[in-house]
Amino acid sequence: MAKYGKKAEEKITKVMREHKKGTLRSGGSGKKVTSRKQAVAIAISEAREAGAKVPKAPAKKGGKKR
Repeated sequence: MAKYGKKAEEKITKVMREHKKGTLRSGGSGKKVTSRKQAVAIAISEAREAGAKVPKAPAKKGGKKR
């Protein structure tokens, strides 16, 4: 079974091409994205918003330490 759907794959490919060209900008501040990891995060979140089949985000580890 595929982890990502076809629609998600297309969205991620499009965003990564933008990143490679240097035209990808972050949503809030509008600054240019230079990190590959940040580009992937943006691509996955955009795919989720578009309703594509994307696995759930991993649960954050840790918690309060006393």
